[in-house]
Amino acid sequence: MTAVASTTATTRALRWGVAIGGAQAALALAFWWVDLATVHALMVVLIAAVYVGFAVSDGRTRVIAVESALAAAFFVVSAIAITATPWLLVAAYLAHGAKDLWQHRHQFVRGTRWWPPFCFAVDLTVATLLAAQLALGGSSPP
Repeated sequence: MTAVASTTATTRALRWGVAIGGAQAALALAFWWVDLATVHALMVVLIAAVYVGFAVSDGRTRVIAVESALAAAFFVVSAIAITATPWLLVAAYLAHGAKDLWQHRHQFVRGTRWWPPFCFAVDLTVATLLAAQLALGGSSPP
């Protein structure tokens, strides 16, 4: 892939990530009867688990073990956030976005060239929208 094609693919992945991130944040509001923290906790765990699938596709035992451990860590943080503070979920989205940036740079899991910038944009968008919603007082069902 040429540098121009790579930049174009990354830009496209980032744009789609922002769009999907906005849709994901809106989707959380569709479950109005469920506490916002619970919905986002489920989403964070789902996002983290995607890399386990990529790791299995990669096939290296070390990569599968590391990605599984990371998914478990996101599960624990998400579970704590349900009862402690939903601000932990903002931190979890941002932490996963940082992991995406690291993955994009180092390609620890093979075959994810376009995914990390896309997922980074999703994570950052949802974290920003969730932080704004929490700052405005929206954290529980009516």
